[in-house]
Amino acid sequence: MTDQRQRAEPVKDLDVLRVFCAADGRHGNTLGVVRDGRAYRERPARQALADRLGYSETVFVDDPERGVVDIYAPGLRLPFAGHPLVGAAWLLDVESVHVEAGEVWVRQDGEFTWITARPEWVPPRTLRRFDSPAEVDALPAPPPGEGWLYAWAWEDEAAGRVRARAFPRRDEVIVEDEATGAAALLLTAHLGRALNITQGRGSQLLTAPAPNGEIELGGRVRFAA
Repeated sequence: MTDQRQRAEPVKDLDVLRVFCAADGRHGNTLGVVRDGRAYRERPARQALADRLGYSETVFVDDPERGVVDIYAPGLRLPFAGHPLVGAAWLLDVESVHVEAGEVWVRQDGEFTWITARPEWVPPRTLRRFDSPAEVDALPAPPPGEGWLYAWAWEDEAAGRVRARAFPRRDEVIVEDEATGAAALLLTAHLGRALNITQGRGSQLLTAPAPNGEIELGGRVRFAA
C-alpha cells in the first residue's frame, strides 16, 4: 500500500522540459526539474523519484539563485550531465550552475542556451563512427554489445554536421537517449571542432571548442506539453 501511495502522490514543484529541440520546436530530451529540492532532501528519496519518473535525468534544485543542482538518472546519481544543465540553466536564468563536478558557466544566445564544461567530467563512452547516416539510422535499439555507445556518422564533414544516436546499454528503462550533451562534448573534444549534431528522432545539439580545453554545448529548451 505504501508503494502505491508513493507512485500516485503528485510531485511537488515539478517542471518538465524538452532540451535540445529541433528548429521547429519538436523532439528534445525530456527533463524533470524539481524546483524545490527541500521536498526531497535525502539521496534515496531523490533516486526513488528519478526512478519513478523514468526520464533520462531528473534535476533537484538546491539553491535557485546560485544555480546549485543535483542530477539523477534512473538507477544512479550523476556528478555531471549535459542536457540537464542546459535545461536547468534555461529554467533558472542564472549565469552559472553548480554540480558535483564543478561550476558550469552559462550564456544565452537568442533561442539557444549554452553551457561551458570540461569533457573530462564525462564518464568514458564508446564513440563509434559509421560510414553513413543510413547505417546509424539502421541500428537496432540497443545494438548488441556492452557499455555506453554513441554511434555517429558525418552528414556533411565540411560543415561539421553529424548524425548520431546514443544507447546507454544499461539495465534500465532508457533504451535509447534522445539527446546526449555529455557524449556530444566527448565527440567535440575528440574531433577538435565545432559540430551541429542531429540525434535521435531529430533533436539538435550545437558544440564548439572553448579556451583551456573546455567545450561549449548549446541547444533550444521548451516546456513539455
